[in-house]
Amino acid sequence: MEERQIAFSPPDITDLEIAEVIQTLKSGWITTGPRTKLFEQKIAEYCGVKRAAALNSATACLEAALRFLGIGEGDEVITSVYTYTASASPVCHVGAKLVLVDVEKDSFEMDFDALERAVTEKTKAIIPIDLGGVMCDYSRIFDIVERKRALFRPKNEIQEAIGRVAVVADSAHAFGAKRKVRGSWKNCGVAADFTSFSFHAVKNLTTAEGGALTWNPIEGIDDDWIYQQFMLYSLHGQSKDALAKTKLGAWEYDIVSPAYKCNMTDIMAAIGLKQLERYPGILDRRREIIGRYDQICDELGVLHMEHYGNDFASSGHLYLARLPGMDEAKRNDMILRMAKRGIACNVHYKPLAMMSAYKAMGWRIEEFPNAYGYYRNEVTLPLHTRLTEGDVEYVAAGLREVIREICGEIGANCLNGCRFQKSESTMRSFPNERKV
Repeated sequence: MEERQIAFSPPDITDLEIAEVIQTLKSGWITTGPRTKLFEQKIAEYCGVKRAAALNSATACLEAALRFLGIGEGDEVITSVYTYTASASPVCHVGAKLVLVDVEKDSFEMDFDALERAVTEKTKAIIPIDLGGVMCDYSRIFDIVERKRALFRPKNEIQEAIGRVAVVADSAHAFGAKRKVRGSWKNCGVAADFTSFSFHAVKNLTTAEGGALTWNPIEGIDDDWIYQQFMLYSLHGQSKDALAKTKLGAWEYDIVSPAYKCNMTDIMAAIGLKQLERYPGILDRRREIIGRYDQICDELGVLHMEHYGNDFASSGHLYLARLPGMDEAKRNDMILRMAKRGIACNVHYKPLAMMSAYKAMGWRIEEFPNAYGYYRNEVTLPLHTRLTEGDVEYVAAGLREVIREICGEIGANCLNGCRFQKSESTMRSFPNERKV
């Protein structure tokens, strides 16, 4: 097969997005304005909420939610050790104590027993991770925060209105995902109390940089008022945005707090509006590619994340696979061999406790054996809508060749002897992955 160059996750930009950006540039309005407001409206409609706030990143969205909740010094916020730093850094930004928990054995999802043990009187929020586009088990998370309700000590009226630990989802990967939560189907964006989305260049739906925050109604607190707080937070605490100031005689404004600068622009929103029009097709194409990857991984004995089931449907953002019997060195060797064939692969994720910033806080990977066990042989295959059928087959062929090369070198222990030697008990030990 002729060699190809397969990028890991390039943006899928068409003439539709380009034309909309050009129209925006010609309109005379390029910062936060009418297209940003329309994009917020479309995001809210898509998710099934009343309002959405578009900001310049998912990280800003997470931090905005924590600040709105009044979380800060003396509080604790719990998240998974198996995630990117953007899930945890906002906790540090607001001055709260970061609490990390391990994942379940052979799983990318938080260890819920460890999560429940980690909740204390100081806990004000949990940040679950919808890794790879698969929504986590919110039913179990809400069961935990309800059981811990008696421990909860609200610090302000908003926390008192919620009445328990807040669930602030990091759904950077999961825009468009669905899951049954407590018996009812929920769109990503309404399952948690607050949900943060990313529209970074590598995401399914992109605005180059950018993100959006959605939230569920809070009893006794007006949604429009909540939205206004996020607007104040994102634009220096200024009481009027630039669009409002253009009205005749409306130049005057106030600064109600020394806040931040993290607003979305109309240029970014222009890209997002056209991406959103194309999004059903984007999700369908990702599902097709995942189906082919599932086939080749099942053939080779490679474990992989299950994206679709009876009670959940992924956004299909990342294709996480694991190589049983391999360690970090062999996993890295596999990635290098794929790269020599022009196929870019990645790893999701190196646990936070292995990163210098978090080690400096006192975290040690030895405290999180399950996360390390998942990471040590995880590899992420390229998954995006610029892949042609030929590209997908090239990745599949490359994976087959590389696995056979490595297995030939290290013997029968490679991939636990592949699919022909797997026992039922071994297969059942991977609850969040499809088994061969």
